[in-house]
Amino acid sequence: MENAELLKEKVRKGFMVEGLEDMNGEYLRALKQTLVIVGDTELLSVPPLLTVYNQAPTLNNKITALAIMQDEIGHAHIAFRLLKDLGEDTDELLYSREPHRWKNPYAFDFKLDNWIELGVFNALFDRAGYTLLGDAGKHTSYGPWKRALVKVDKEELFHLRNGEIIMKTAMKDPKLREEVQKAVDWMFLMALEFFGVEDNLKSRSHQLEYKLKGKTNDELRQQWLSTAVPFCESIGVKVPAHYDEEQNKYVLDVPFPCKFDVKNKQWLFDQPDTWENVIKRFKSRGPQNKQFVERIQRGAKEMERLRKEVV
Repeated sequence: MENAELLKEKVRKGFMVEGLEDMNGEYLRALKQTLVIVGDTELLSVPPLLTVYNQAPTLNNKITALAIMQDEIGHAHIAFRLLKDLGEDTDELLYSREPHRWKNPYAFDFKLDNWIELGVFNALFDRAGYTLLGDAGKHTSYGPWKRALVKVDKEELFHLRNGEIIMKTAMKDPKLREEVQKAVDWMFLMALEFFGVEDNLKSRSHQLEYKLKGKTNDELRQQWLSTAVPFCESIGVKVPAHYDEEQNKYVLDVPFPCKFDVKNKQWLFDQPDTWENVIKRFKSRGPQNKQFVERIQRGAKEMERLRKEVV
């Protein structure tokens, strides 16, 4: 078992952690927490997509959506397989956890209203996944995960490009432009929340100290903005952010964080909020949280019920 400071120094110099024998308890806990969030996020991205799958306008759109959902399940499998290697009971995690204990983004607790929202979901939310996992793939000190992320990185890029295509195509249709704007209006800030609390509110981060990731929350948020904002502007979609030449960074034109009207899926820009309250909102979960988790767990629970009947 490695001394904490010694292990931190080793990973800073490029040491790759390959197994339990290379870790200390602190590293193991941080790694498990990270992989649970990743696994939950990948898996719980599928139920929202399924809510509008049948609205795909063409067979090609439907096949692409299926491929994306298959990818997401595969990404979740990677995270949970690694957790199993680290001693976690993945059956317990997947099939026995109460819905409110899942660690997926709050944005994934909402059903989608139309096919355009699926496109914006891919373009903005998968862009956040691409940003976060791309950073991990480049910087992580955990070897098995680093190697697995080579595949994940390419697939997340495919997902966000699919979203961009759907948005670009819709913006050329006067009947659909309003739907694109309406979807971006609620999803844009949701995507920014993927990156977590502001840096000045974090006293320390084992993820950074042990090189499970390379950039801070705010740095990753800026990286996301640096591609999301120009893309939206290029196709005529309005976003509440712009590049500030003097500050040499992207800045928001609205309070962030701020309160969110769950029923109407609308941000209340006249009601700034605190990260403490945002975390409470996350923990309270969104409207479809229970429904979506139960959909994931349904088959396993039905199989267990039938097994007991046979016995």
